[in-house]
Amino acid sequence: MDTNKNINASEANLHAIDYWQVLKNRYGMIILTFILVLLTAAVITYVMPKMYQSTVVVQINPYGKKTNTLGVNDSTQGMMTRQFFQTQFSIIKSEETLKGAIEEMQLARKWGVTESQAITALLGVVDTRQERGTDLIEVSVRHRKREEVKTIAEAVVKAYDRRRRENIENTRNEVITKYKQKIEAQEDKVEDNRARLYKLSKSLGIPYHGISSQTASTYDQDRKANSAEEIYDSAKRERDQLEILVKDLQDLDDKRLVTRILASARSEASILRDDDTKLKDLISSRDNMKASGLGSNHPRISAISSAIISTDKQLTESVRLTREKLGSDLITMNKRLESLKKDEIAQSSSQMSAAEDHTQFGKVKDEYEREFNVLQSIKSAEFGETIVAGLEIDPLQYHKYASEPAAEEYVSPKWVLNMALGAVAGLIFGIGIAFALEFMDTSVKSLEDVERYLQVPVLAVIPRDVGVLHKQAGASPDAEAYRILRTNIEFNRKNPDDNAITVVSGGAGEGKSTTLVNLAYICAQGGYSTLMIDADLRRPRLHTFFDINNTVGLTNYLTTDLMLEDVILQTPVDNLFFMPSGILPADAAGILNSRRMSEMVQDVKQRFDLVLIDSPPILGVSDASVLASEVDLTMIVVQHRKLPRNMLIRVKQAVENVGGTVLGVVLNNVDVRSDSQYQYYTSYYTYYAPSELDREKTSSNAMEANNPAPEVTNENNNDDLY
Repeated sequence: MDTNKNINASEANLHAIDYWQVLKNRYGMIILTFILVLLTAAVITYVMPKMYQSTVVVQINPYGKKTNTLGVNDSTQGMMTRQFFQTQFSIIKSEETLKGAIEEMQLARKWGVTESQAITALLGVVDTRQERGTDLIEVSVRHRKREEVKTIAEAVVKAYDRRRRENIENTRNEVITKYKQKIEAQEDKVEDNRARLYKLSKSLGIPYHGISSQTASTYDQDRKANSAEEIYDSAKRERDQLEILVKDLQDLDDKRLVTRILASARSEASILRDDDTKLKDLISSRDNMKASGLGSNHPRISAISSAIISTDKQLTESVRLTREKLGSDLITMNKRLESLKKDEIAQSSSQMSAAEDHTQFGKVKDEYEREFNVLQSIKSAEFGETIVAGLEIDPLQYHKYASEPAAEEYVSPKWVLNMALGAVAGLIFGIGIAFALEFMDTSVKSLEDVERYLQVPVLAVIPRDVGVLHKQAGASPDAEAYRILRTNIEFNRKNPDDNAITVVSGGAGEGKSTTLVNLAYICAQGGYSTLMIDADLRRPRLHTFFDINNTVGLTNYLTTDLMLEDVILQTPVDNLFFMPSGILPADAAGILNSRRMSEMVQDVKQRFDLVLIDSPPILGVSDASVLASEVDLTMIVVQHRKLPRNMLIRVKQAVENVGGTVLGVVLNNVDVRSDSQYQYYTSYYTYYAPSELDREKTSSNAMEANNPAPEVTNENNNDDLY
């Protein structure tokens, strides 16, 4: 259980590291998939119908743009939001809008379809979008018929325009109708309040003079009340001043009284001022005369003195009269105040009674005026809507009109875009298939796979396209792989006497026969006397490598009394001998599983340094298993990336089940150019390969030290063997 987990973990790590290796290994599949997808994209693009497009660019005003006869724009635009534009897009592509366009163009009749089918078709060709950073909307139509895209685009926009106009008109008509209904109801309220107001005005005797004006009675009453109060206050102030003046004058002599009266603003001051001025002038004249030298008895001074005495008496009399007048005025003023107080009280009582009436009247008047103002507001709003309804409405502003595209101005298919997408898709799809195949591929991919699953060593890695070495002119770098194989065979066989080796494979076509021939050739070059036996009695091939007739060979020896010398042939290569298959028998397994076969194997082992036996695929027939049980060692040839791992395990089990011993595995037909992990294994063949002479000397010395010379005798024709 733990071993399986480790194997799976190692495999996962290997795939995670070798992604690039996967691409290199599967580049053919990737290129093929890429080309197929690209060609598919080209074919699809070629057969796609050409689509033409016509576009109308408009600006949509949320509530319409009203233009009056004077050319003045009344902008009523609302907020431009994303929801607004999405709503308009939905309206443009709505069933009602498209139905209007279909009816205008008679598209259902022209296309020979029903109206619902025409609407569905238009939904597929009409597109709307907002130009980035603007309030402009593009309405585009994409259709196969070049001559129809322009008319369809214009018809859709016109149908949308009509719907907006109708909606705006219907909305305004509904608003005006509601205004009229409200005006009628409000007029009834105003009429009821007007009747109540006039009735109350008549009963209270308070006249009504119109909106926001006071009645005459209210104004007169207020004026009278204010006048009585002011007269009383004024008389009271005057009485208080007179009372203070009288009290002050009582304690003053005549001279100081005259001075005080003259300082006041009362009417008595003018009389006293004349007498006082006259007295002062007479005294001043007398003093001047005396100063000029006139005596006291001078007639002029006597006359002035008499005038001074007369004027002083007159001033004293005036002062007395003034004192009496002030006292009389004070008494009169007090009486007047009492009378004014009574008038004020009476006026206040009358005013309170009138105030209640005016309060009631004011409430009714205010209610009437409020309802009247409401009526006027509704009429004003209704008048404004009526004026607006009479203006021209521009819900759309055209910024670009639809145009008919030219024949070469099709918008779909887009060759460059489609081919680019096809290339990308082909590359991705190819890489995906490559990785899918790689991960699903359970064949042997590396040396580690062989050693992990078969638990046997890899004896050699044979590059791809290696030919038959003995037919190649000069030294071939590929021969070094077989030299490595020869060396590894020497070091991996535990017993030097185990020199009979059968070469098997799981299936046909894995390079088993070619590997055996080249190995035999390299061993012969190294001084080994080598015998090749073609025991593949199903499809023998070894004779074709040397252009030898295989009519006499192994089967003849096993079924007759022929000697080994009669069936073993000398090849053109020194030290290399060959036993053909002979005539193909009906029961190949029975012939091979015979005592004579066992004796023959033991005989050739004594005669040759190395015996290589070719066999049929071990999983197909039982011949290979029989051979594996007869020989010392079995070498498995595995073609790189061909058979699944479980089949290779069965190959090993087939050998072991018959008592055979697996010497190792030859990993054949490896593409070392794409599989970089094998490059280090084969890239230095030529660099490190010794010269041909050195190799022959080394191999010959090693062979002489480890193995005796072959003992082959032939009484009839000894030259055929050597």
